[in-house]
Amino acid sequence: MRNNIRVLRAERKWTQEHLAKLSGLSRVTINGIEKGSVNPSGETMLKLSEVFERPIQDIFFDFGVVYKQQ
Repeated sequence: MRNNIRVLRAERKWTQEHLAKLSGLSRVTINGIEKGSVNPSGETMLKLSEVFERPIQDIFFDFGVVYKQQ
């Protein structure tokens, strides 16, 4: 699953450590998600969505899935 976490984090000038503290996740988890070696759970995606104040589909995407906007 691809994501925009690194870009969103860089826009805010946050370190992985800072994002980890804000989200309640570990820095290792943040790093793994950014690198694509960790697939986040729904709960993890929700936490990051709340921290970035963006819909989940704006942060995480899968090229095999098409999202319809209503």
